[in-house]
Amino acid sequence: MPEAATRLCHILVADDEPHIGRIIKMKLEQGPFRVSLAYDGQEAIDFINNEEQVDLAVLDLMMPKLSGLDVLRQIREQERFKNLPCIILTAGGDAKHERDALALGATQFLTKPFSPKKLYALVARLTGEPDEAGIAGE
Repeated sequence: MPEAATRLCHILVADDEPHIGRIIKMKLEQGPFRVSLAYDGQEAIDFINNEEQVDLAVLDLMMPKLSGLDVLRQIREQERFKNLPCIILTAGGDAKHERDALALGATQFLTKPFSPKKLYALVARLTGEPDEAGIAGE
């Protein structure tokens, strides 16, 4: 079987709340996704800059060292990541934060609490993968 056919989409999840990262990781890894976790904004930037393949980033808005918006800004400054799908998560659904995130190039803005099934469906859509988990019943 060709290697490309078995390649998993690589997702970076950056959230300073470890249980949130683990929930997202467990849900996404039910499908064709490989998930790496970062626990602050600087760790997310270091990961992005040193990883050959990242297909999507899920960034918490409020993190130590660098915010999700700071990470998004630095990602968008790099040519190789200018089209990387980026989802911003936040516990505070402030309209200004959403406007700022979208202006910086966020693909989607989600507020916590969120449905893991719906997040899975969104990640699948943004990466071009089938939505095997479905969102029925939500």
